[in-house]
Amino acid sequence: MKRILQALIAVLALTATAAQAQKSPAAQPIEVDRVVAVVNDEAITLHELRSRLATVERQLRGQGTPLPPRDVFQQQLLERMIIDRVQVQFARETGLRIADGEVDAALRRIAESNRMSLADFKAAIEHDGIVWAKFREEIREEMTIARLRDREVDNRIVISEGEIDNYLASAEAQGGDEQLAHLAHIIVRVPEQATPQQLAKIRARAEQALQQLRAGEDFAKIAAVYSDAPDALTGGSMGARPVDRLPSLYADAVKDLKPGEVSGLLRSPAGFHVVKLLGRQGGALAVPTLRQTHARHILIKVNELVSESEARHKLQGIRERLVNGGDFAELARLYSNDLSASKGGDLGWLYQGDTVPDFEKAMDALKLNEFSKPVQSPFGFHLIQVLERRTEGATPERRRLVARAALRERKADEAYQDWIRQMRDRAYVEYRLEDR
Repeated sequence: MKRILQALIAVLALTATAAQAQKSPAAQPIEVDRVVAVVNDEAITLHELRSRLATVERQLRGQGTPLPPRDVFQQQLLERMIIDRVQVQFARETGLRIADGEVDAALRRIAESNRMSLADFKAAIEHDGIVWAKFREEIREEMTIARLRDREVDNRIVISEGEIDNYLASAEAQGGDEQLAHLAHIIVRVPEQATPQQLAKIRARAEQALQQLRAGEDFAKIAAVYSDAPDALTGGSMGARPVDRLPSLYADAVKDLKPGEVSGLLRSPAGFHVVKLLGRQGGALAVPTLRQTHARHILIKVNELVSESEARHKLQGIRERLVNGGDFAELARLYSNDLSASKGGDLGWLYQGDTVPDFEKAMDALKLNEFSKPVQSPFGFHLIQVLERRTEGATPERRRLVARAALRERKADEAYQDWIRQMRDRAYVEYRLEDR
């Protein structure tokens, strides 16, 4: 769900009012809307495209990214909308649904990350001219695509025990020290069964992007114009990652790059790639010393019978009883909706990453024996207490888990790009953007 909460879709006014149209009898007809692409059995309209275009342009201006030519950008954005539509259609056909409650929880997290209440966040969105219902559905779509990737790609990646052995041996040979590489990338996708003519045309397009980069053009601008990657509109940035968690193609390419340099044209089954090394960081451990927290909690779930306000209020009452000397274990047995209730809410020793981010963040901020305020997570509302903390070296089992996660991350991006290419190739797409 990481990358999951950045989508903003605005609805723009595309027509003049009837009164304005009547001012001049000789006025030309105003185009209200039309279909610009057909994806399987669904249409993408000019209204939708221009709405997305306006939103993305506003986003790029906010980031200080130079805007590409509008006609080129419009065509590129339409292709991204087609890819999204194909994925959402497949999710719907295969029964993947994001419930209203999950969308509401995601919206609350977005609001909280902006230090706003949900009501204030909604008002701010609408003040910017964005229709709340449309924004809400776009968040659902982003969540759908993220969950679809988990189901169809990430969860199907197989890591062998031999690969883990080789990874750990390599980490030990390097003394456990590895580099973090901050990359940006561009992918120009190639259809699975491209003809020689198609391949030559796509390669020429990728080379054109590379030439512009080497001529000094802004990488984020070129990514927005040329890249087919999901992160194209955020400048193609992949963030800082351990080199061993990068796709092998990228890991090999950055070995010889200095910060600020751009690779040559790289080829994979998914298409053509260009990588820019934005910076390096050292000192990250491939298999780090791990922090553990011994915690317990009381969980009140939100459902049809218990509203958010009721759950929060109930936990606040329980917290007051604890502050006044109440027995945590007894109250957990009485009120907690978690399986840990039978153990007095005791969760045992937790490693970093064992709990959802909202829970872990609140837990890490607590002093020993301190009671948290009600903490919201996808499971409901928690009251948390930290009993002990310790730091220890990773056990052999934990080292293998870390290695498996690193190898899975390395393969995930490549696998997802290949899956997207296959989905796109199977879809029926008819372009009508140039029709008049």
